[in-house]
Amino acid sequence: MEIRHLRAFVAVAEERHFGRAAERLHIAQPPLSQQIKQLEAALGVTLLERTTRRVDLTDAGRLMLDRSRQLLADLGSLEHDVREVGRGAAGILRVGFVGSATHRLMPAIVRAAREAMPGVRLHITGEKITPVLEEALLENRLDVAVLRPPVRAAQLRLAPLESGRLVLALPAGHRLAAEDDPVSLGSLADEDFVSYPQDSALASVVQEAARRVGFRPRLVQRAGETSTVMAFVAAGLGVAVVPDEVRRSGAAPGVTFRPLTDLPHVELAIAAKADVRSPLVPAFVELARRTAAELAAGEADPTDPPRRPE
Repeated sequence: MEIRHLRAFVAVAEERHFGRAAERLHIAQPPLSQQIKQLEAALGVTLLERTTRRVDLTDAGRLMLDRSRQLLADLGSLEHDVREVGRGAAGILRVGFVGSATHRLMPAIVRAAREAMPGVRLHITGEKITPVLEEALLENRLDVAVLRPPVRAAQLRLAPLESGRLVLALPAGHRLAAEDDPVSLGSLADEDFVSYPQDSALASVVQEAARRVGFRPRLVQRAGETSTVMAFVAAGLGVAVVPDEVRRSGAAPGVTFRPLTDLPHVELAIAAKADVRSPLVPAFVELARRTAAELAAGEADPTDPPRRPE
């Protein structure tokens, strides 16, 4: 099995047509068909069901397509990273961030890394939920990630960065927008909610807190990106419960934020695989911890409870 076989298979599987796949790969159709036959022979399975009108994937073919896409993506990243190091970079770090950390914590960490690790090239991925970041770490598509615990995988090690409160995001014209007192979660039982995806850490926290005060949020829209959640709120689709970092970032026009009661603080941590070998990863983790502590100290509000950890 060779790389050219994988590229040929992915093209046919995505196009579901040998002729179109051959055009996409800029080769003739007979050599393409031969490469697919060689791949199936090497694996000892049928990957494609061929008819006169179309090509369908077998169960083995669907698995092969998923894995082949990932292998080709990893190969592309490898080629890029090697070229970057060859041009003088001391190393490559692929860093992911949850959406709520993208506008405030991410710029501070990136600035600190550029000063303290000038030879390291950072490849940044933002606006992702924790399960997506966790999967990317396990599959070695990311080296480190700033995410919200908990994570499921025992292979990951987490270092705490900060703890913060949750706040209510309202359309600017909402009836509660002009109130000064904190809003109780229980008073929102009749509101429409905009939420993060069901498997995100924040969605789980809000659902459990709402259950404890006696209601189930009426969800009208979900979004994986914090910026999209804020856009839906600004458009009047509903209210949202978001980390206070979103308010402090100042990146939510048309949205008013109110304090909330009946909700726990939520954590941010930086995660990496426990068996990582690159010395760049622990250095970056320590830099992120230090940067988060300095950022929190500079923003400290004397009326807030102490942050964890500092």
